[in-house]
Amino acid sequence: MERKWWKEGCVYQIYPRSFYDFNGDGIGDLKGITQKLEYVKELGASIIWLNPCYKSPNDDNGYDISNYREIMDDFGTMEDFDELLNKAHSLGLKVIMDLVVNHTSDEHEWFIKSSSSKDNDKSDWYIWRDKKNNWGACFGGSAWEYCEKRDQYYLHSFSKKQPDLNWENPEVREAVYSLMNFWGDKGIDGFRMDVITMISKDQNFPDGVINGEYGDASPFTNNGPRIHEFLKEMNQKSISHYDWLTVGEGAGARVEDTLSYTAPENNELNMIFSFEHMNYAKPQCENNWKEEKFALPGYKKIYKKWQEGLDQKGWNTLYLENHDQVRSVSRYGNTSNEYMWKKSAKALAVMYYLMQGTPYIYMGQELGCTNTNFNSIEEFRDIAAKNDYAVMLSRGFSKEDALRLLNLTSRDNSRTPFAWNKDGGFTTSTPWIRYNQDIKEINVEREKKDPDSILNFYKKLISLRRSSDTLIYGSFKLLEEDDEDLFIYERTLDNEKYTIIVNMSDNTRCYPVKGQVVLSNYDDSKDEIRSWEAKVIKED
Repeated sequence: MERKWWKEGCVYQIYPRSFYDFNGDGIGDLKGITQKLEYVKELGASIIWLNPCYKSPNDDNGYDISNYREIMDDFGTMEDFDELLNKAHSLGLKVIMDLVVNHTSDEHEWFIKSSSSKDNDKSDWYIWRDKKNNWGACFGGSAWEYCEKRDQYYLHSFSKKQPDLNWENPEVREAVYSLMNFWGDKGIDGFRMDVITMISKDQNFPDGVINGEYGDASPFTNNGPRIHEFLKEMNQKSISHYDWLTVGEGAGARVEDTLSYTAPENNELNMIFSFEHMNYAKPQCENNWKEEKFALPGYKKIYKKWQEGLDQKGWNTLYLENHDQVRSVSRYGNTSNEYMWKKSAKALAVMYYLMQGTPYIYMGQELGCTNTNFNSIEEFRDIAAKNDYAVMLSRGFSKEDALRLLNLTSRDNSRTPFAWNKDGGFTTSTPWIRYNQDIKEINVEREKKDPDSILNFYKKLISLRRSSDTLIYGSFKLLEEDDEDLFIYERTLDNEKYTIIVNMSDNTRCYPVKGQVVLSNYDDSKDEIRSWEAKVIKED
């Protein structure tokens, strides 16, 4: 397998609005990130992924872009970005940015002109129709919005303030490649591509199967008919000009789709964020927020399918958290007391981090951050949460039940301010969204001082993977596939083998340890595998 820097590194994801507020206005900014880059370096990460920091009216926290070549006022200036990039590179850190080109803001000059009439040079830059079909938007409601000036509807797969670009138009594609090259020439190290597998739509725009009030658009917008053509062109006209990490958000992507996107000979992307493991037993709108029971065997089989399916042919992404997901220790672990919280957060880290693929850590995950207890809908900031709340009430949920389910599922769980000390330390004023209730116990200052902290365990884990070609490039083999407590797999390369044993339950189990324990979240080594125990064993 060909060696690549983006296979060997660890990506640390930063949500700029919530990382560190330099100027004291309650909103994180680029100068704040620059001031805290040494923290990322000390952790052992080698790549930073910045969520969108382009000019935006912030309908969807920066994923509605009004100018791709300017910095959002809340975050600073282009000079601030240049300073961040230069300092990161001086520390040996790579920087990748979010690329959001399925849609723009409705305040982008392209859309302002396109929506002004049917007869202008941007009239065909978005998707306009005289009649709308039954598609629903991902954030709720119809996917179509009426424009009086054109007497037509435009498509918005997300918010009505996020109109979808018309990728069938070659001028749109050239404009996208130009803006990518603008940032590439600045010296960035790649892109995470937001909902990139949705840019090609079925041009017949058929009605979808009704799911609630609206039709399901995903069969006609995910992995569409010209997606590979578009990505190959993007690679030719932009990506291939640089030594980049490119990772696409793969809505609905299956293993076979991901192989097509990531096989080196296809010249498209390096890797895809798949969602099958994240959607397993997850309450969500599509199933009316039913809470399904998590069963470890089913979860393990998903990983097996992806690990074996891409081995030697494509490349995986490894993640448990990001800006669109809840906190992993709250979802999968045991937070009943401090002891079990620590053990389970470390166990989950070992479980996912040492498979084949590039590992991603979302800010605060390395501290064991938990979900936030929001007390009312007014405390939420995410447009998707507010829309979900309205839909639940319309379907007969009580306010109490709707709020409880939002606390389990809302993206705001991962967007609360990063805690640098027991008082928060994110800002000197009121933060744009409330702090998590656990900041006195879960913060950088406290965990740096504790040798047994989750933070210090992550540092050991990152160092271990970085030191071993086997843990990066080795093959994956799942053991004890049907075991309901233990997640066990092997990584093998040439004559070297590691066995990773993780107990994802409160039960104590017996399993023989053969070899040297090189990392564990317990101090002593026994054949019994205690509750939420993780062992990494190098065979003699």
